[in-house]
Amino acid sequence: MFTEALIAYVHLAAVLAMVVFSTSQAALLRPEWLNAAVLQRLRVVDRIYLGCLAALLLSGLLRMTLGIKGLAWYGAQPLLWAKLLGLALLAWAAVAPHRAYTRWATTTTLPSADEVTRVRRQVMRASHAMLLIPLLAVLLARGLLTT
Repeated sequence: MFTEALIAYVHLAAVLAMVVFSTSQAALLRPEWLNAAVLQRLRVVDRIYLGCLAALLLSGLLRMTLGIKGLAWYGAQPLLWAKLLGLALLAWAAVAPHRAYTRWATTTTLPSADEVTRVRRQVMRASHAMLLIPLLAVLLARGLLTT
């Protein structure tokens, strides 16, 4: 019971940290603020965000395998597969900003305002889409819309 509670805590902390670091990216992605130091900070924040994404996936897998409900129950739940699809989409959405930050860091000039704005929009779309995953999680945890 304690192990499951600890894994649930890590899972929730990973979600909250993802929100924090996604918001941080969006806040830093302002054309008028972007300089070499901010770009370096963006790269750090991005790495932390990706780490949180990995921690979320790992803790979710641990909950499925070590949790009270068990892998058989979770595996039969469409809501779980919807959550995993949402997580996969978030991971996919994180690729473009990550590549942009890496590309920007390897050039000697800062990106254009339009490019910064485009990446900011990508981050914002992913941040807003992230809101659906906790809804699916709550429904699953409460046994609503489950099989």
